[in-house]
Amino acid sequence: MKIIKTAFTGGDVLTIFDESIVNLHNYFPKEKIVILTDETIYGLHKHKIDDYLTIKIDGGEKNKTQATVDTVINTLLDMDIDKSYMLVGIGGGVITDMAGYIANIYKRGIKLGLVPTTILGMTDAAIGGKNGVNVGIYKNMVGTTYRSQFILYDFSFLDTLPKTQWINGFAEIIKHACIKDATMFDELVSKNIEYFIENKNAIATLIQKNVAIKSDIVVNDEYETGDRFLLNFGHTFGHAIENEYQLPHGYAVSIGIIMASKISEEVNNFDSISTKKIINLLQQYQLPVSLEIDNKRVLNLLKKDKKRSGIEINFVLLNKIGEGVIKKIPFSMLEDLADQIL
Repeated sequence: MKIIKTAFTGGDVLTIFDESIVNLHNYFPKEKIVILTDETIYGLHKHKIDDYLTIKIDGGEKNKTQATVDTVINTLLDMDIDKSYMLVGIGGGVITDMAGYIANIYKRGIKLGLVPTTILGMTDAAIGGKNGVNVGIYKNMVGTTYRSQFILYDFSFLDTLPKTQWINGFAEIIKHACIKDATMFDELVSKNIEYFIENKNAIATLIQKNVAIKSDIVVNDEYETGDRFLLNFGHTFGHAIENEYQLPHGYAVSIGIIMASKISEEVNNFDSISTKKIINLLQQYQLPVSLEIDNKRVLNLLKKDKKRSGIEINFVLLNKIGEGVIKKIPFSMLEDLADQIL
């Protein structure tokens, strides 16, 4: 077990690696914990959490809505949960996002703990405090920034993770490599997803490396006024197509990474050979690299993106593999480039 304490404006966050969920009570009194999880995780791991108050919801992006939030809040009220309790989200990105949002708004804030159970949750969604729910097809349109007291990494959850969810999570790992770590990019090129599925020590090390990348960015820019925006690489287009085309998050981000790389070629002198390397790596990890898209529809969705400001949109591009950069791009330029990038 390894514990890292990170200091934020509102208090410390403990990142606890290689710890069992059965020891959750070591980090907060058992009688004051309420677990939020989904039916799938509960069905697979209920023997580990049956001693806790538990709320189960249906998982998936389609249930990441204010209606589900209201249902959970009504359940918390029925359970007479007050501000002395902690809500612990155990699940993938949908659960950790919703747990953070609910903990923040319920009675104006109760304590929060997170136990991510997927590659995507462990390397991205659970880190940094951002949360949110979807509004129709618009991704994370309503949300807050609310940090947990701890993030507990129980790698045994990966033993029951379907391969599709491994693939889904590797999009975020490749994203981190593209914007911050060329050495990790080369390491990924030398491996494949089967290697990491079969080598638990290797995936644990890779997850910790990605946690460090995201944590280092977030701790220096808690409220996304600067470099934290780099973490949106691949997400501008990714969010636009995710719900519209019913894609898993990582699959949509994969397409978004390719689009952002192509824009980088056009407006930032990014090397086309490097774009091909990125596409090859995404394919190597069995992520999609093409999608039939209605250009006009996607551009209309982008107009409602949170990152848009007036006639411009903040976009994450690449100078080179391992070095991302934030640039404002006129929306009219995206429209002009649409046929080349979509």
